[in-house]
Amino acid sequence: MAREFLADLKKEFGGGDKEVLKVVELKKLEQEEKIIEKFIQEFKRAVRGSRYKEKPLIKEFKRCMNRIVW
Repeated sequence: MAREFLADLKKEFGGGDKEVLKVVELKKLEQEEKIIEKFIQEFKRAVRGSRYKEKPLIKEFKRCMNRIVW
């Protein structure tokens, strides 16, 4: 789903700024059914080039993770 969105974005806007595309990729990321190790790998890949730093990055990580209901 995120890949389709990014492909459509590139097609519509001619590629766009790589940093912006990385932020969009990060915003679309969710853990869903992935094990945490796989999710962390995807998160790290999405962060590279996004220029996110410390607190905003931690906030995004928490947003993407599944919520555990006790």
